[in-house]
Amino acid sequence: MGKSAGKGAARRPVGDVFHSDCPARMVLDHVTGRWGVLILTALRGGDLRFHELRGRIEGISDKMLSQTLRVLVRDGLVRRTVEPAAPPRVSYALTGLGEGVTEPLGALTGWIRTHARQILTAQDAYDRATP
Repeated sequence: MGKSAGKGAARRPVGDVFHSDCPARMVLDHVTGRWGVLILTALRGGDLRFHELRGRIEGISDKMLSQTLRVLVRDGLVRRTVEPAAPPRVSYALTGLGEGVTEPLGALTGWIRTHARQILTAQDAYDRATP
């Protein structure tokens, strides 16, 4: 867990993402990073192959997609299935944990989509007011 600050220091629970030593903070980074959000949200529609994910998520490189998928598989949020064929057919799907996290992520991306114009307007007003 984390280092204690001395005798009698309170130990923070594993889910205390405000504490720098909390292991959940690492998972928070994986899930809420740009590519993690987009991959998890893309998989809400069902299993996808690597090239299908890459085509769905504009701007992601093969390397970043591969790295992020590896992390999400390790975290237990995505399942990687290899079907024997020549060449092997690999697909990715959400696990039960992954399905659970995509509901709030879907709400977040929906909110952003709904309010994007307001945010851009606020940014423009800030930029005009800032010397």
